[in-house]
Amino acid sequence: MKTFYICVMVVLAGLTFGCASPQDRAYKAQEGVHKERLKLVSEYQKCLKKAGNDKAAIEACDSYLKAAEALK
Repeated sequence: MKTFYICVMVVLAGLTFGCASPQDRAYKAQEGVHKERLKLVSEYQKCLKKAGNDKAAIEACDSYLKAAEALK
């Protein structure tokens, strides 16, 4: 899952690097990473809410949190 998100970010960054200045490209890439992290944290929170007190389900939700941390 982590590899998938990294691949998506690389593809999106590659598409935005066409005509922009290096600084603009860096800002857009950073913005994309931040948006992806927010999305993953949101998914993590939804997963926790759905899991309730089920420890196995909570552990499964941790994959969202780990993926968000990997994008720091």
